[in-house]
Amino acid sequence: MQRGKFITFEGSEGCGKSTQIRRLVERLQGRGLEVVLTREPGGTVTGEKIRHLLQYDPESADLTDESELLLFAASRAQLVRELILPALEAGKWVVADRFFDSTTIYQGVGRGLDLEAVRSINQFAVGAAIPDLTLLLDLDSATGHARAVRASGAKADRMEAQPLAFFEAIRHGYLELARAEPDRIAVIDASVGIAEVSTAIAGLVESRFPFPEK
Repeated sequence: MQRGKFITFEGSEGCGKSTQIRRLVERLQGRGLEVVLTREPGGTVTGEKIRHLLQYDPESADLTDESELLLFAASRAQLVRELILPALEAGKWVVADRFFDSTTIYQGVGRGLDLEAVRSINQFAVGAAIPDLTLLLDLDSATGHARAVRASGAKADRMEAQPLAFFEAIRHGYLELARAEPDRIAVIDASVGIAEVSTAIAGLVESRFPFPEK
C-alpha cells in the first residue's frame, strides 16, 4: 500500500488556518481520499489534556519556557505514534493544524530558547513523521493578532496574550524558516480573500501530489 501524504499548516495567530484547513480537507475528500485531520497540541486524549494545560489552565500561568517546550513535545510524540504514523502507513492523508515548526518558532524564536536544543527535542518527538508539505499562511502581525483577539473574545489563550512584538518575531522566524527549507515549506499570502487563499493552496497541493482518478 502506498504511504499517505502528510500536510501541515503553520502561521501566526489569526492567519486563517482553520478556514483553509477545512477547505483543503473537503477538497481532498472530494477527490476520494481518506483524510485524517488533527491539531497541535492535541489530537489524542493525552494531547488534549496537555492542550488545556498549555492554553487555558490558570495554574499554568507560571509555566517555564522549558516546561512549555517539553509539554508541546510530549503531546506531539503521542500524536505521531498514536495517530499520524498509523494513518500514513494505512495510505491515509493527514492534515495537521501545526506541527514541529510551531515549536521551532514559538519556543525557539519567540521564547528565545536554544534553537539547536529545540530542534533536537523536535527530532526525538517526531521520529520519521516529517511533513511532505508545509503551508505557511503569512499575514502581517498586527492584523493577525487583532483577528485572533476578536475570535477568542474573552477567552484569550497564553499565546494570544503575548505582546505584538512577540508576534512580529514569530512572523520573521517563520519566513526565515521557509527560506531555509523551500522544498518543504510554501509561503501563502494570507492577506487576500479567503477564496483566493484557498485557490492558491489547492493549486499548490494538486501540482505537488498525484491524485487518484475518481
